[in-house]
Amino acid sequence: MPPRTRLAPAALALALIATGVISQPASAAATATAAPAAATTTTTTADPLLDKLTAIPGLTVVSETRPSGLRFFVLTLAQPVDHRRPHKGTFQQRFTLLHRSDDAPVVLYTGGYGLPVNPTASQTEPTRLLGANQVSVEHRFFRTSRPDPADWSKLDIWQEASDEHRIVQALKTVYSGKWIQTGASKGGMTSVYHRRFYPGDVDGVVAYVAPNDRVNPADRAYDEFFEQVGDADCRAALEGVQKEALKRRDRLVARFEDEAARNGYTFTQSLGSADRSFEMTVLDAVWAFWQYSDVSQCASVPPATATDDEIYDWIDTVAGFSFYTDQGIAYYVPYYYQAATQLGWPSLKFGHLRGLIRYPGLYQPNSVIPAELRSHHDPRPMLDVDHWVRKQSSRMMFVYGENDPWSAERFTPSADDSYLYVAPGANHGANISRLPEADRQAATATLLRWAGVAGAQATQRVAADIPDDDMLPGRRTR
Repeated sequence: MPPRTRLAPAALALALIATGVISQPASAAATATAAPAAATTTTTTADPLLDKLTAIPGLTVVSETRPSGLRFFVLTLAQPVDHRRPHKGTFQQRFTLLHRSDDAPVVLYTGGYGLPVNPTASQTEPTRLLGANQVSVEHRFFRTSRPDPADWSKLDIWQEASDEHRIVQALKTVYSGKWIQTGASKGGMTSVYHRRFYPGDVDGVVAYVAPNDRVNPADRAYDEFFEQVGDADCRAALEGVQKEALKRRDRLVARFEDEAARNGYTFTQSLGSADRSFEMTVLDAVWAFWQYSDVSQCASVPPATATDDEIYDWIDTVAGFSFYTDQGIAYYVPYYYQAATQLGWPSLKFGHLRGLIRYPGLYQPNSVIPAELRSHHDPRPMLDVDHWVRKQSSRMMFVYGENDPWSAERFTPSADDSYLYVAPGANHGANISRLPEADRQAATATLLRWAGVAGAQATQRVAADIPDDDMLPGRRTR
């Protein structure tokens, strides 16, 4: 049986605060550390929301703050390591709750990665458009939501969907409104997988820039993307800077090795050497450019006559040489494990670099994770999800960026109240607000209809000073 619901003990809370895992107002900290006062009679104020949360089996309230008059909780829920064998142990999965009202819609935000070390209140685009509550879930195996010991075979799309299912079912005892799920990139993929396995949990899905690598080796769509994106001059300049970097490999790798030594970067758990890491970063540079930049930045690409420093610094700015080090990859190992085993990855030809590449086959996820986690790819889960989305799904909305490489292989929604939108000229940060006006209005109206609210209702609940969340992690991964 899962442990009973509990509030975080004072000693645990103080330990979390001391290590920076959670924070609290200065006044609260002073109260927590002050000497005990003489016993007095106090009156307890009723707190129906907290009572409902603490009635959920296995849920722990770690902290609460009150930004902009709303309530923001950091929570954990005891989850089975294996939902097929729940008696085989549990782990604590972190999630947060931004509370507006009991009867407002709830946005389930699945980011696909970890939550910040110290989570603070933010809102996704659907949360703001709906004036909704928001539940933000840390994906299993990221940050503190990792079983100990870690059985990596339990990191798959069904297990995580089952985690989310238990959170939704638990919080439906608190909230009476409709549920909308959202996420971007890997978080958008995660929202699709949850919808596939538990279609009754939410009333609609808005998946942003969600890749769909349904047949992993058949990646011609990615190569075609790079043959057409931008204009010919920009494409030639980007290919040229890759060629020049590899031609100057000996000098640039020496610079990279010096930088690694100064910063304590190592390669034993990821690429294996600075040279392999350098090649991976160069291969990734054009992808990273289009994922995060736009055509206005084509002029910044160094020409073939650029100096070594200019080429090195441009690649470092766009792709980041520190990323493909043990230290840069560590946080993303669960993603690369999932890509290797189920999600798939972009298999590019790099025909323009023929004769300059030393490590054929390097550009794939097994190259960057520890040897003991490397695995064969199982194509069945993505084929199943793709077929279900096309033929059986309903109330799903997909938003892509025209110039985003990850949008080259996208989901095709069914004809059952489902939609696909493309933001012109947008990169991996595409969203509803960047759509042409007619599409923006249509997408917003659909979202409001799914959530069962009128625009005026949603506007009344909006807290303007809660920051927006673009739902994307840092450097370059899904």
